[in-house]
Amino acid sequence: MSATSSLPALSSIEGGLSRYLSEIRRFPMLEPQEEYMLAKSWRDHGDVDSAHKLVTSHLRLVAKIAMGYRGYGLPVGELISEGNVGMMQAVKRFDPDRGFRLSTYAMWWIRASIQEYILRSWSLVKIGTTAAQKKLFFNLRRLRGQMKAIDGGQLTPDQVEKIATQLDVSKEEVITMDRRLAGGDASLNAPLRNDEEGGGEWQDWLVDETPNQEARLVEGDEFDSRKQLLANAMQELNERERDILMQRRLTEEPTTLEDLSARYGISRERVRQIEVRAFEKLQKAVRNAALEQGMSGQSSTTPQQLPA
Repeated sequence: MSATSSLPALSSIEGGLSRYLSEIRRFPMLEPQEEYMLAKSWRDHGDVDSAHKLVTSHLRLVAKIAMGYRGYGLPVGELISEGNVGMMQAVKRFDPDRGFRLSTYAMWWIRASIQEYILRSWSLVKIGTTAAQKKLFFNLRRLRGQMKAIDGGQLTPDQVEKIATQLDVSKEEVITMDRRLAGGDASLNAPLRNDEEGGGEWQDWLVDETPNQEARLVEGDEFDSRKQLLANAMQELNERERDILMQRRLTEEPTTLEDLSARYGISRERVRQIEVRAFEKLQKAVRNAALEQGMSGQSSTTPQQLPA
């Protein structure tokens, strides 16, 4: 629909919106029969001029719908532009033979286009995109108004429960969305003070809770050392002891005594005894190796620090 590129331009300078609204009033509203013939001409013959007339005759509808979304802090001009995109999509898909007016069909496309733009642009931290979350995002302000809670701070428990019931969402989702709508976004680069001396930025006061590079390096070396100690100590066990200990103590889902009893043809009590003895031998081997490392100046590791 290349002809739509000749739509009135919406200037971003002061007064541009007023001029745009004045300009689109010159496009005439269409009578039902005229609209029907233009829609058929576009659908059946690809007549771009007909499509252009259909779009321009509904620019006032787009502007009216876009004005209803001014409360989200985005430029009205951008909302109107996105609504015009939705209008073009509506004309492209409109079937005049279904018996209803283009405006009835187009309003859904216009709203969908504007709402998608708001969800993309409103917050750097994306709002959820499930149907329930979208419904909550675009209806919470309206329901607040009905409850006269626009400037009343946080919602009361009764108001939260009422909104959650009406929109079929959890109370936690209502509270979270309400706080996000109230707080908006704040830049981490915003200055702490507005003076010439400067007071740094908000990001300068963020605390990194993760260990520093040196601590991570030491921890990694310590873990590797424990792992090597365990591997060496396991060599002190015979094959059956090693297998039983692995199956009983070094796996996420330990094998039962009954299963190991059947595998080795011994009683469950005997399996338990072998497990205990193997663990004691392992502890002793690790302790001796750790002591040797300590005497040689390397980091020591106690049996309680063995990796699982």
